[in-house]
Amino acid sequence: MDYENNNWIWERVNYYPYVFGCFMVTAALLGLSTSFFGGIGVHLPLPCSLSNFGIFHTKKSGTRRIRVYMDGCFDLMHYGHANALRQAKALGDELVVGLVSDEEILANKGPPVLSMEERLALVSGLKWVDEVITEAPYAITEEFLNRLFHEYKIDYVIHGDDPCLLPDGTDAYAAAKKAGRYKQIKRTEGVSSTDIVGRIMTSLRDPKVCEGHNGTDEKPRAENQSKRSHMSQFLPTSRRIVQFSDGKAPGPNARVVYIDGAFDLFHAGHVEILKRARELGDFLLVGIHSDKTVSEHRGNRYPIMHLHERSLSVLACRHVDEVIIGAPWQIAKDMITTFNISAVVHGTVAEKSLHSKSDPYKVPMSMGIFHLLKSPKDITTTSVAQRIMANHEAYIKRNAKKALSEQRYYEEKKYVSGE
Repeated sequence: MDYENNNWIWERVNYYPYVFGCFMVTAALLGLSTSFFGGIGVHLPLPCSLSNFGIFHTKKSGTRRIRVYMDGCFDLMHYGHANALRQAKALGDELVVGLVSDEEILANKGPPVLSMEERLALVSGLKWVDEVITEAPYAITEEFLNRLFHEYKIDYVIHGDDPCLLPDGTDAYAAAKKAGRYKQIKRTEGVSSTDIVGRIMTSLRDPKVCEGHNGTDEKPRAENQSKRSHMSQFLPTSRRIVQFSDGKAPGPNARVVYIDGAFDLFHAGHVEILKRARELGDFLLVGIHSDKTVSEHRGNRYPIMHLHERSLSVLACRHVDEVIIGAPWQIAKDMITTFNISAVVHGTVAEKSLHSKSDPYKVPMSMGIFHLLKSPKDITTTSVAQRIMANHEAYIKRNAKKALSEQRYYEEKKYVSGE
């Protein structure tokens, strides 16, 4: 059952005009600026409480707030995860997220790519998340269900309409369904962690790459064809971008901070540097480079995620106020003036460009508004990809195992329904 409907437009009409929102999204799709949103949270020790000031907050009852729970591994966090949590939050007032432990992931799915600390940074960095429970079990047992109901005051357990099966083939949410406290949301089509692992392995596994005269990677035709077979199936729509946006613009005297990058395979390092950048001002504007720009500066193997996928991941981050989709590599004075940028920042940990002919930050440096920020984490897109490549056999088995279990699930479901 799909609990997502068009009521979200009318429920939020008091916060911003829908027509204005559509105008901004249309501009975004044309390569201009897009999506204004606030929603700044404070990261506290876990179970952590994250204040949510976003416009998606809608009270569902007069006196008692409805608390909903959604769990997951959230490994290789992507916009599909973010959209699931957005839908879950729409079914209640407060969203509590259960983060499955590394040990549980290993036992039920295979080795996780990201550590608990990294996954925690990603989940708590989402603007729809209010609390996080770490070390959650993979299967919701009756014992844990009682803890959710009594200790955490959970009203409903939420999950997508895709199967979540235990190693023995049973439903991980059977207990919640039996208790009548289960609600289902629509799965985001076109992306999954399994799919992303496949893209990484297809793009990076072949070391036999011809070096071009300009320093970029020129891959054989067969490899390019293989990569195309693993390209994203996600089709961006204006409605999806509006759903991830909050519609807030900077105030007349706001200090606007600008940071740019590829933000490929959105990871904990991205969250932390965005948080640090946001602390330097009142409004954080994030420039996201186009696929062409990323490929020119990092090689044909990148980006792993395409522009609109990367844009949604950045938009979902609670520290971000606005994004520019397809931002220029060189930061010009006209751009600084147009967006009233007070500071341009860049982290100390970043992917190196293949071209160093000109400094993209030359103009803001000459204006005295450029700042180099010490990156809180040394994780990069390349290091995440290398983790997968170093354990590629384990991830191949993991992907095959998941595909087989899902195939059996749908076959049994089809048999029972008599289709």
